[in-house]
Amino acid sequence: MLEAGSGAKLEHNQAMRVGWGVFFCLGAFPAWAGVETVVVTGRPPDPVGSAAFSVSEVDATELHRFGALDRALEQVPGLSEFRRNTCLSANPTTQGVSLRSIAPSGASRALVTLDGVPQNDPFGGWVLWCSLPPEDVAGAQVVRGAGAGPYGAGALTGVVALEEAQGAGLYAADASGGSIGLLHAGGAGGLQAGPVALFASASSLSTSGWNSVPPGQRGRVDSNLTVDARNASLLAAASPGDGIEITGRASLYDEGRHSGLVGETSDAMGEAASLTVARPRAGSDLGWRLQAWFRASDFSNLSDSIGAARASLTPSNDEYATPAAGWGGSAELRGEAGALDWAVGLDGRETSGNTKEHFTFVAGKFTMNRIAGGRTEDGGIYVELADRFDGFLATLGARLDEWQSANGHLLQSKIATGAITLDQRFPSRSGRLPTARAGLRHDFNGFYFRTAVYEGFRQPTLNELYRPFRLGNNVTLANATLAPETLYGAELGAGGDLFEGSWDATLFWNRLHDPVTNVTIGHGPGNFPPPAGFVPAGGLVIKRENIGDIDAFGLEGRFHYPVAPWLDANGAFDVVNARVYGGTAASQLDGKRPPEAPRWTITGMLKARPFDGITLETDVRYESRRFVDDQNTLVLPAATSVDAKASWSFAPSWNVYVAIDNLLNARIATNESANFVFNDDFPRLVRAGVQFQR
Repeated sequence: MLEAGSGAKLEHNQAMRVGWGVFFCLGAFPAWAGVETVVVTGRPPDPVGSAAFSVSEVDATELHRFGALDRALEQVPGLSEFRRNTCLSANPTTQGVSLRSIAPSGASRALVTLDGVPQNDPFGGWVLWCSLPPEDVAGAQVVRGAGAGPYGAGALTGVVALEEAQGAGLYAADASGGSIGLLHAGGAGGLQAGPVALFASASSLSTSGWNSVPPGQRGRVDSNLTVDARNASLLAAASPGDGIEITGRASLYDEGRHSGLVGETSDAMGEAASLTVARPRAGSDLGWRLQAWFRASDFSNLSDSIGAARASLTPSNDEYATPAAGWGGSAELRGEAGALDWAVGLDGRETSGNTKEHFTFVAGKFTMNRIAGGRTEDGGIYVELADRFDGFLATLGARLDEWQSANGHLLQSKIATGAITLDQRFPSRSGRLPTARAGLRHDFNGFYFRTAVYEGFRQPTLNELYRPFRLGNNVTLANATLAPETLYGAELGAGGDLFEGSWDATLFWNRLHDPVTNVTIGHGPGNFPPPAGFVPAGGLVIKRENIGDIDAFGLEGRFHYPVAPWLDANGAFDVVNARVYGGTAASQLDGKRPPEAPRWTITGMLKARPFDGITLETDVRYESRRFVDDQNTLVLPAATSVDAKASWSFAPSWNVYVAIDNLLNARIATNESANFVFNDDFPRLVRAGVQFQR
């Protein structure tokens, strides 16, 4: 069965290579086209009343500064991935994104969309940032707070809404190289083909990596973390008349990684497609929007148990395939009645998938096979209202969702004979959840005040519900009885002009009810009931549980100030006091901080233009300590990173640059195992390149 799994990967890889040939050819032609392009877009308009909520805008210039979207978005207060890794080193399963540092999760407690289409993986909820090239993104809107209303399920702590770039000819490109074997190339462009506008993008990123284990703890089994990732997309848009816009998009990605242990690798690949038909609101005419999307993914991952003194490895799990699919659709009608703006809509999503893996390594080979997975569904209807009067904006939204998890199964068998050793079928679960949000904003002369309350939910992923797995010496058990997480919140915000600049600040309270949390239930060495099995010394047995509540009080803010005509200063911060109240499921966690949730995050940036065409930039990011585990015994120290970049614009829209990431070569710990061995993020990284942007 190992050979069968490898053959499935080979077949998929061959299909992907054919796709890459087609996409790169399509992506190259627009770069040289200089014809006028008609820009047509089916992008969703801002939800009515969005100004009453906590929203940050990130433009294309900021997104292109770091060469990776997740690194650029980390400048937004409170936005973080599950761990401190970026997509340069993070395993796909740890690339969950969350907002406000309440309780980061590998499954993502925030929804990420591209022109309204969810980008979260259908099996695990994580976001593969290397599959989203900065060159193809024109901006990002980050909405903090539970996203009831048009965003729907998954927008538990907020939404990262990406906007796809469009334009005539070449409109963005980057080619760079640097230390750790970094090579990056990407581009995006458009042309007009009769009545249809075509836009294409393609990018590639690879590194030879670095050894993430500090020299004093490193053993013979430790090797470099590396990445080799590619992605491409093609978008076609047309306006057939009467204000109607039609947009179709297709994309694919493929990435391979060495995971930091000799011979340990992971691969992820997938395809997506969407179709949007819309007619924007014009005057008193109603606006409407229809969208359908499909997303398929696959993932493989090899993991090992680490021997004494990190001198040997024993294969523990070969997840040779994780085929999954997600599809969904939405419809919205928008209009006005006097001063009242309104929108009504509905949406639905379904995910299905399986993990297929070998485990129990005996006498030089795996002896057991596991297939686990199921299906989840959710769908809802919503209404959003907004009214403007006497300098006030008042908004109210409500949703009603139905959710279901079904077809859950866990099947284990002997590879040699096919004999079934464990056959578990999990009963279907379903429910109905009402959610709502409301906001009030008042604008004075150069100043505003706002307040908002909200409620949202996230259904557990297939990964959390059905897939037990081993990572190193730790075993994590799934839980098919998990209930949806629900977040309640309230906040006060203010902001306005600051001389020639601007500022804003938000004080918030959030309660995350029934959070899905990894709870430690055992320590190795020892034998545990299936599917855990034997756990070696230093290993943990962890189970996913709904545990009660996580309460978080916090303050976030940012400022922009032009110190001089040639010098800009930006700063942002996020301070959150989050505490766990485990209830009957995990009372031992009462009063502890959620794993991976820093108390403080502070970012700052200086951007100078001392001479014509010369730009100098410095970025600083500070993060206070994190706890890796639920018991708050494994500590990641506070970390400060400094990045610097110098660029010269030698022609309109063109510049060459030199950047040094982690300028001070600071040690930034990303993980700590149960035997207190650390992993660190990348060392000082010097990169240079040429960039085009208009």
